[in-house]
Amino acid sequence: MILTTESITELAVLAVFIIAIASIFYIYLGYPILITALRYCFPRLVRKEDILPRVSLIIAAHNEEKDLAAKIDNSLLLDYPVDRLEIIVASDCSTDDTDEIVRSYQYRGVILHRQNERHGKTRAQYRAACVSNGEILVFSDATTLYARDALRKIVRSFADPEVGCVAGQLIYARDKASSVGKGCHSYWNYEKVIKENESQLGSLIGVSGCCYAVRRSCQTRLASEMIDDFVIATEIHLLGLRTVYEPEAITIEETNSKSRDELRMRVRIIEQTMSALSRYKQVLNPLKHGMFAFQMLSHKLLRYTVPIWLLLALFSNFYLAFEGGIFLIMLIAQLIAYGMAFAGWLAERYNIAAGILAIPYYFVLVNVATVMAFIKFIMGESHVVWEPNRQPKTDTLLIQR
Repeated sequence: MILTTESITELAVLAVFIIAIASIFYIYLGYPILITALRYCFPRLVRKEDILPRVSLIIAAHNEEKDLAAKIDNSLLLDYPVDRLEIIVASDCSTDDTDEIVRSYQYRGVILHRQNERHGKTRAQYRAACVSNGEILVFSDATTLYARDALRKIVRSFADPEVGCVAGQLIYARDKASSVGKGCHSYWNYEKVIKENESQLGSLIGVSGCCYAVRRSCQTRLASEMIDDFVIATEIHLLGLRTVYEPEAITIEETNSKSRDELRMRVRIIEQTMSALSRYKQVLNPLKHGMFAFQMLSHKLLRYTVPIWLLLALFSNFYLAFEGGIFLIMLIAQLIAYGMAFAGWLAERYNIAAGILAIPYYFVLVNVATVMAFIKFIMGESHVVWEPNRQPKTDTLLIQR
């Protein structure tokens, strides 16, 4: 058989298409299935006990006057011994009434620790940790409300000497009319399944920045430009300890309702994560870091290559569609999916309930954010400080257990 230039081109395009589809399948379906199977084959249990160590709850805040009072009230109502709980608000050079709100609670023991120069959330948390006295440091955002027993649940795993960090479960409350809110809610539920399996297999590779706890002995000074909720798991791993998931430590937060706000947040988070992967690239070596490296490669690094595979799958499919058959069907399926994403965007723009359209829309939004974050990363831009973009709450979030 003599290969012509045309046949070689067709084989090359077919190979690209197969690799692209296989990569997307592995990243979103293959890896979660594999990690679930491994978790059941090689489980690592965590020893839990109802312990009551001294806890310092550190709340990061920059211009949070709209939500801070509700957050402090929620913290003061937590079911944890008053003499074992210290509440510190780390104000990152706030210019609104944030500091005054904290001072109004000082008679109840709430401590204000203010940065007079903006160095970002990570530095604000670290400096507040330095003046705290808890054996366990719990880090929270000003917009995140905790279930009454959240602290009792999150500290239980520290009875296991192999545990250095514990992540609570974040539940997103959403605006039912918002495509972004529904899409974020669905995406986060998917992520929580992966997190639970990774935790039971060995260790998480990241936590939710609005609810995680660290042993004081494990607290390290992270670079200001690093995203603390991602980097802390790596630091704990380098200490030879585990970061585990505690689904019974419930916290709740509202999703963004506007695509521009969600896009901006995703770009910031992804760019900071890319910077962290570059700084901690040694943990990507499976020969030295085993399962942790495998999780980091599959769950994070490969996830950021999805836009490349999506484009390759689409353009190679256009070429192959001239052959008809399955390739034409797959091209139509791709175009329908992107059409649904566009329809989801229109629904969000005109404040119409998107239903199932929210899922493809949010999928595309996240991958657009990945491309934008990568451009910022290679250009050397970094997000050291954060600008909260709070919207009026549609109703009050109350959680009790």
